[in-house]
Amino acid sequence: MSATPSSYSITMRLHTAPDHGIVGAVATAISSAGGIVTGIDVADSSHDRLVVDVTCSASDSDHSELLVDAVRQVEGVEVHKVSDRTFLLHIGGKIEVRSKVPLKTRDDLSMAYTPGVGRVSLALSKNPDDVRRLTIKGNSVAVVTDGSAVLGLGNIGPGAALPVMEGKAALFKRFADIDAWPICLATQDTDEIVKAVEMIAPGFGGINLEDIAAPRCFEVERRLRASLDIPVFHDDQHGTAIVVLAALTNALRCVEKRLPDVRIVVSGGGAAGSAIVTLLLAGGAADVVVNDREGILCAGDETLSPAMAELAARTNPHGLRGGLHDALRGADVFIGVSAPGILPAEWIADMAPRSVVFALANPDPEVDPADAERYAAVVASGRSDFPNQINNVLAFPGVFRGLLDARATEITTAMLLKAAEAIALVVKDDELNPNFIIPSVFNPDVPKAVAAAIRGADA
Repeated sequence: MSATPSSYSITMRLHTAPDHGIVGAVATAISSAGGIVTGIDVADSSHDRLVVDVTCSASDSDHSELLVDAVRQVEGVEVHKVSDRTFLLHIGGKIEVRSKVPLKTRDDLSMAYTPGVGRVSLALSKNPDDVRRLTIKGNSVAVVTDGSAVLGLGNIGPGAALPVMEGKAALFKRFADIDAWPICLATQDTDEIVKAVEMIAPGFGGINLEDIAAPRCFEVERRLRASLDIPVFHDDQHGTAIVVLAALTNALRCVEKRLPDVRIVVSGGGAAGSAIVTLLLAGGAADVVVNDREGILCAGDETLSPAMAELAARTNPHGLRGGLHDALRGADVFIGVSAPGILPAEWIADMAPRSVVFALANPDPEVDPADAERYAAVVASGRSDFPNQINNVLAFPGVFRGLLDARATEITTAMLLKAAEAIALVVKDDELNPNFIIPSVFNPDVPKAVAAAIRGADA
């Protein structure tokens, strides 16, 4: 997803001459340099100096430096300090632990801790099924990463991944009131990851695998699902697949096409692409073609890796060969989870009439959504500055809320399909149009609907 202006919001503390007209000159300089002034506050005023805090938004970090330089050129202004509001927000971390019970008296302590807690522990040793009811396990999720495939940043390691995992935990709390814990592992060995998660699993009601590189993520998930008695969900795969299927369901309603009848091209055969293909096929798609670095994946190609060969065996029923442009000719849908700029907008003209384009590569999409809109009937991306943002936060909070409420021990394909259907149905018939195929992440009905769907699928 490309940066939104608030991602590069800065505050400049300025020392200026005691002339309030200078403040207007500063605002003009920022505007002329393409910035957006969002706040001007006089922090201090004296007979010989003003201290002014100017907050503004830039398009990216380079642009923010350009804005600072523009202000420095204003006569009578000294840029004393520049603060990046995103970094300020992260100081000390984004999450914390709070007690849910009062701890004000000796009596409080005797029940919450010793000696009262011993009675609860003894009871749980005799009745392990009560652990979810009498501890945080019933409302807790471990957000586990090895830092090997973080956002669009790649293999940056567990420490650098921690702010992302904190953010994920904050989203769990905000959208589903789930207590999630960042678990950043100092290993990228599959056996060690599996063992570490197995060892911490007793304290959690679910495991959310995050930002683990393919193909390691496939084996980690498979082995943990086999060994644990709690749900294991790899959000980069299944969360993405759920939201893509939900958005595609509504996009096809807009263009009056049916999932079993359309040809879908998926660009990218990694974790997200593989999961999207699996869910599309389970949902009724009959003609899916995958294009990766090797070109169109074809069954029987002995040069493919085992993961790609398995994907090829389930797709491309008509045996297409070539590259992305060849795959797109006559296709109804493009779903990109690959790399930026690989789809020239003009190629979309070679797709079927009333085509659908989902360009989801992070941080920059396969094709600029504005360019794609000249050719496609419906366009979606991961960006928040264009309509139809495909965002996993529409799925994972509600999915885990439903799993925890149902005390589920696993997550099934039927649950994923129900979750996608629930998200799609939040968009009512009178709201649906090519620029609104997916609900807002802030729509409170979304996690409730997804949770209910998960509970229903588990019944």
